[in-house]
Amino acid sequence: MEPDQAFLEYAVQALVDHPEAVETSRTIDQMGVLLTLTVHPDDMGKIIGKSGKTAEALRILLRVVGMKGNARVNLKINEPIGGKREQEFGSTEGALTA
Repeated sequence: MEPDQAFLEYAVQALVDHPEAVETSRTIDQMGVLLTLTVHPDDMGKIIGKSGKTAEALRILLRVVGMKGNARVNLKINEPIGGKREQEFGSTEGALTA
């Protein structure tokens, strides 16, 4: 596991109530490194934080970790299945008809 991915898992597992549900993946493309984070639906609020402050802090720290390895690191947080946004807005399949 790369240092940036290991750092993300360590930091997120310390924040959430369900550390066993934390999953990360790492991909590299022409834009740099993309870390994708998936957490338990109940933990989304803790990862996003008030007004997105926690997520922004994680992104800043990941950029700093990436600088050490001369890489541009970005973070994408996946909306978990069964998350509050999904329940709030419901499924949009078939909702639009011409």
